[in-house]
Amino acid sequence: MGYVLKSSWALLLGMFLLMLGNGVQGTLLGIRGSLEGFSAGSMSLIMSGYFIGFLGGSRLAPTLIRNVGHVRVFAALASFVSAALILYAALPNEYVWFLLRVLVGFCFSGIYVVAESWLNDSATNETRGQALSAYLIVQMMGIVAAQWLLNFADVGGFILFIIISVAVSLSFAPILLSVSPAPVFQTTKPMSLHQLYVASPLGVVGTFLLGGIFSALFGMSAVYGTEKGMSVGEISFFVGIIYIGGMLLQYPIGWVSDRMDRRLLIIGITVIGGFASLFAFAAASSLTVLLICCFIIGGVANPLYSLLLAYTNDFLEHEDMAAASGGLIFVSGIGAISGPIVVGWMMGAFGADSFFLYIAVLLFVTSIYAFYRTFQRQAPSVDDTASYQPVFASASPVVVEVAQEWSIDTELEAEEEAANAP
Repeated sequence: MGYVLKSSWALLLGMFLLMLGNGVQGTLLGIRGSLEGFSAGSMSLIMSGYFIGFLGGSRLAPTLIRNVGHVRVFAALASFVSAALILYAALPNEYVWFLLRVLVGFCFSGIYVVAESWLNDSATNETRGQALSAYLIVQMMGIVAAQWLLNFADVGGFILFIIISVAVSLSFAPILLSVSPAPVFQTTKPMSLHQLYVASPLGVVGTFLLGGIFSALFGMSAVYGTEKGMSVGEISFFVGIIYIGGMLLQYPIGWVSDRMDRRLLIIGITVIGGFASLFAFAAASSLTVLLICCFIIGGVANPLYSLLLAYTNDFLEHEDMAAASGGLIFVSGIGAISGPIVVGWMMGAFGADSFFLYIAVLLFVTSIYAFYRTFQRQAPSVDDTASYQPVFASASPVVVEVAQEWSIDTELEAEEEAANAP
């Protein structure tokens, strides 16, 4: 890990600043929208804009990079993000905010692709796993720190928007001045959805449902907090605990997943998350209970993406894994676009607490479908399954392919050691 930090510290620092800006803007808009008089339905459309842009960026960014290069794409997209963060405060209009969210989502998708390409190029086969782990930890630390930052200025003013714009602008320097020459950019063409579904029905259905869960949690949680009348400090802690749960439970769940039938683990954690959501729905008046439930929900939702990815890989040949990951990202993106919209409609029709009812329904549907799939085919032997690699649901195609490569290398090394054992 020391070598990774020494060789990639500039890139990791830059990504921390970028995630600080991205983490603040999502929560800040949820709070500021209420002060501007935007309804939960309007905010749901605004929040869905990020996922629309992110999905579009994941498809178009590779073309941009091939045409004009990593450095120009990174600088241009990061500049757009920095400008958009200021325009939120200058132009508090629902339609403008929606367009800005689409732009920011598109830009962040491209930024991730560029940064992760550099990270992958700077890593060796021996350090790729450590580099990926460091990158994911830095991402999560940036988002958690962003929630804490909300308490240091008035959410009704310009200061927070200026701070995150400056943070994004400053992120350019360590990345652009310290990275190695731009690597040759390659991504694998995604597998068709039909082929992907045939290979792993649970992987496709589960990823689609998880997209809706993830986008609702990380797009509408601040809106829920404002609808419930929470203070800024309470909202920042409420949103932050979801990320903390995901960060702390990612590796324990991954360790267990490599040692049992993954479908049973998917059933188990989604049922736990579903009951935690129902408990939050029923006891929403208690902030302490709410925070405990959100820790569990976040702890389930974040690792679930990696778990579904690893389960899908169990039924694929090594050469098909990267292509399948691209298809799963697309499926997750489609589900993510719908999440805030459905939650916003439910909150308007049935009250703010239906936010948790929506999460519970999707988690239980996932568990029921996983239970159904246990009767459709035999689980592979634990010794023959792909290894679990932590990846967040908001990952770009590059980091997912890096995780896939790491998984394949790990498996091949294990097979070689077993073959050479006396």
